[in-house]
Amino acid sequence: MATQGSKYKANVTAIKEGAHLLAGHPLTRRFERLNLDFDTPLAFAQHPESWIFVRSTAATWGPSRRPNVTVIPNVRRRAPAAHWAYVLGRIGLHEVMNHLDPDRNEPAWHAACWLIAESIMSNAGFAQRPAEMVGIPGGYSLRDEAALAQRLQDEGIPETVRGLSLGVPGRPFWEFGERCVLTEQVRRENRASLANGLRDAASAAIEVAGGVRSSIRARQEPTTNVKRAMSWVVSEYPMLAALGSSFSIIEDADICERMDISVAAVWTELREIYINPRVGLAEMELRFVIAHELLHVGLRHDIRQQGRNGELWNVACDYTINAWLIEMRVGEAPDRIGYLYDPELAKCSSEEIYDRITGDLRWMRKLEKHRGWAGKTGDIRTEKPPVWWTSGGMDLDAFYRRALAEGLKLHQQQGRGTIPAGLIEEVRALQQPPIPWDVRLAQWLDVFFPPLEHLRSYGRANRRQGSTPDIPRPGWITPEDRKASRTFGVLLDTSGSVSRRELGKALGAIASYALSRDVSAVRLIECDAHPHDAGYVEPDELLETVKLHGRGGTVLMPGIRLLERADDFPTDAPILVITDGDCDVVTTPREHAFLIPERGKLAFRTERPVFRFSDD
Repeated sequence: MATQGSKYKANVTAIKEGAHLLAGHPLTRRFERLNLDFDTPLAFAQHPESWIFVRSTAATWGPSRRPNVTVIPNVRRRAPAAHWAYVLGRIGLHEVMNHLDPDRNEPAWHAACWLIAESIMSNAGFAQRPAEMVGIPGGYSLRDEAALAQRLQDEGIPETVRGLSLGVPGRPFWEFGERCVLTEQVRRENRASLANGLRDAASAAIEVAGGVRSSIRARQEPTTNVKRAMSWVVSEYPMLAALGSSFSIIEDADICERMDISVAAVWTELREIYINPRVGLAEMELRFVIAHELLHVGLRHDIRQQGRNGELWNVACDYTINAWLIEMRVGEAPDRIGYLYDPELAKCSSEEIYDRITGDLRWMRKLEKHRGWAGKTGDIRTEKPPVWWTSGGMDLDAFYRRALAEGLKLHQQQGRGTIPAGLIEEVRALQQPPIPWDVRLAQWLDVFFPPLEHLRSYGRANRRQGSTPDIPRPGWITPEDRKASRTFGVLLDTSGSVSRRELGKALGAIASYALSRDVSAVRLIECDAHPHDAGYVEPDELLETVKLHGRGGTVLMPGIRLLERADDFPTDAPILVITDGDCDVVTTPREHAFLIPERGKLAFRTERPVFRFSDD
């Protein structure tokens, strides 16, 4: 045997060099190292056209019980190292794709695995495909080995597919020993190795194109657990890929200390995720944390807060997100530092959880001791974006909504696993832009002011047609008696706590609505410490009439009573209260609604409609 080994020494050297090339490529670097056997008699007794033979035997040690895979190359075959790298790479691909399955040993399964692996290898571009190999046949769906095997079983295996065998042409080139089992844990490990290899290869290609690497085989500088976790989230969850790629990671203990970030936080406008390195989270825990922060952004929790308490709203959102991530098994929840999770709340929305927290004193006392991942301020950081982010094009809100929606579509198309139904519903809801506050306000007022029916009348001034000037014809009129009853009350907080800009925004919307709905006048009551009856004001004069009195506190109920007792105010007319929310409790049997700034919050509970307007 030694004599034969020395005879084929050059061939053995080429095979070893091919294995070295395989270990240096990012796609196959994380594959299990191939166990090459050059000494077995089969290495010198294979078919002349055979490249390789593989034996898989039962594991004798190791917690995962991974089978022992031995690769026996045909040392008598002369080929350059690049060809052997291609062949050995395909063997590694067969292994990580779980093709070496003792439970599937029928010819159609082998042929399906050859076709799928060969298609991937030919497009990988990291080694040279031997010219003597047959061409890859087309017309087959290469997404599922089992489905392809069934088709080949039904239709027969064509010679073009049989020729893809790396052993004797048309025959399987791997066999299994007794009691050889491919456990579920080994299958998961193999799938993870393939995913990591594809991610590393894609990252390396991008870095070569950007000039970060000199070549795709060049070793990358060591990265931190945080960067590896972010890379994993982007590659494994297409739903979060667009968001994750647009955010930068800040790993600075001093910055986190100044911002009171004990573990992690996200700043939507700056597109930054902050991770405190002093916590020392493992990579699996960081996957969970980063996905958590990205979901805060994608689901627009910062905007949906509106007038709610920021800390309690953040807690409610944390419960919702953590339940989804645990259900999807994204990384590992950081048990060491603690996190918010309650199985009873797993199916609840953030709004439902918030209402439950604020209405339960036991919850409130429990949360007084809670200190989240980013201190008392919560892990959702925000402020108004700079001018250059709002000066045309796609704003941040639209970008985040579209990124998450397209990511969900890609996730489902690629079959990346199931997603909780609640999360899918929220993402799809984000695709529908929210109804603007002024439109919702108009919809509420439309209930009280249906379109007026115009009548024909011969009363002056009627109309005459040029062709028949002697024949008077009726004109369209709006009965004045019907217009007179079309009015509503506006109770306006003029104490100075609501800025003139905000008042202008609200009054402008009211005036434009009144003009478009034939509302001839609005009954205006200005309230600060005392009510001031401004009487009926025409809509186009509404902005000019209002004066800010600025006498301190706001008391609205005297203004409500004034309207209720007014003889010239219809009993069925609605009342619209414009305030910043810092006022006394408003109660009246009449139909009414509140119009408050986006940042405002009513100091009391109400079942009446509350419209929030922005000053953007």
